[in-house]
Amino acid sequence: MALNPPEHDDAVVLPIDGVLDLHLFNPREIKDLIPDYLAECVARGIFSVRIIHGKGSGTLRESTHALLRRLPQVSSFRLAGDDGGGWGATLVELRRAS
Repeated sequence: MALNPPEHDDAVVLPIDGVLDLHLFNPREIKDLIPDYLAECVARGIFSVRIIHGKGSGTLRESTHALLRRLPQVSSFRLAGDDGGGWGATLVELRRAS
């Protein structure tokens, strides 16, 4: 996985557009993936992010929320409304550099 990968055939090219779909990744990867993705969003001036974790059993949602609580660049987060994925997605607001 690489946000801005070097020229490798096995790298996953991840668009930095404010939507991160965790279905594409192994759950063990999120502890590095989410902070890296959010940092790249801030660097690109994207301060509202939607993380899609799915509804499932809720384990990935809870892991995502626990991680978001610890990240200093996260200003707030909440479950998306019905039009944004409901409890299968989380909306994240990021802090702007001062």
